[in-house]
Amino acid sequence: MHQSADHDSRAATGRPGGGRRTGPPTARPPVQRTGALRCAWPALAGALVFAVLLVLVRADWAPLVRFDQGWAALLHRYALRHPVWTAALQTLADLGAPWVMRTLLGAVAVWLWALGARWLAGWAATAALLAWAADAAGRALIGRPGPHFADQLAPDAGASFPSGPALASTVTCGVLLALAWPRTGRPGRAAAGGAAALAVLAVGWTRIALGAHWPSDVLAAWAVAPVALAAPALVVGLWRPGRLRRDVRLLRLRTRPRVQRVLAPPLPPVGTGGQGGPVEGVPPVTERDPGRS
Repeated sequence: MHQSADHDSRAATGRPGGGRRTGPPTARPPVQRTGALRCAWPALAGALVFAVLLVLVRADWAPLVRFDQGWAALLHRYALRHPVWTAALQTLADLGAPWVMRTLLGAVAVWLWALGARWLAGWAATAALLAWAADAAGRALIGRPGPHFADQLAPDAGASFPSGPALASTVTCGVLLALAWPRTGRPGRAAAGGAAALAVLAVGWTRIALGAHWPSDVLAAWAVAPVALAAPALVVGLWRPGRLRRDVRLLRLRTRPRVQRVLAPPLPPVGTGGQGGPVEGVPPVTERDPGRS
């Protein structure tokens, strides 16, 4: 009789030891890391493009040199003949300066942290730090001089590979676009994507037209940006699967109007699988929004 009851309790819990876990913790299913591995593709593609550009720049590949010098000289002559156009470019260059973009990204990270989306805040801050480190390392290790003209329109910034302003603006626009993407519909996504692409292209164009960077410097910055954005997301996705996605849902809930937040259902547990059921070995931890009663 005692053995039958013990057998029934073990069968009810689905574990050999009844309610207690006697073996090692069950590994998380690979399906939770599938989404994280998608971040590897843009990172690998960006790293490959940057490596190719770096090899060509260090080898002084003649077609790339002609491409850089031709476009830089053409845009510089146009800027000299059109003072109003040049003034507009200088204004855009000031708005897209690296310190402006990094300050904006830092404010976004602080806002995310205050809302409780700690993993998203860490991702944004890490992406900014990686972009800054790539810019500093490129200038120190490669040391490629930028364009130089007799009537220079932009101050000489020294080493120019990759373009710091283009890199900072691309990373900042990428973070803002990633935060806005799940919170808007198709028209909103199209508008946000177009605005981000226009801002990135405008900052890169000003750096070339004002004679501050070569076109390949801007292309290298655009190649490094996906690495800075995707690498932290990949690490978090492999280390703590589902945390970034949960922060996205938390951000969407807490930025709604109060009436919508009160009527919204509670967030699912952290350790839930793709079908809404609990994942074995991950304790369910729920977090209710402060606005809910």
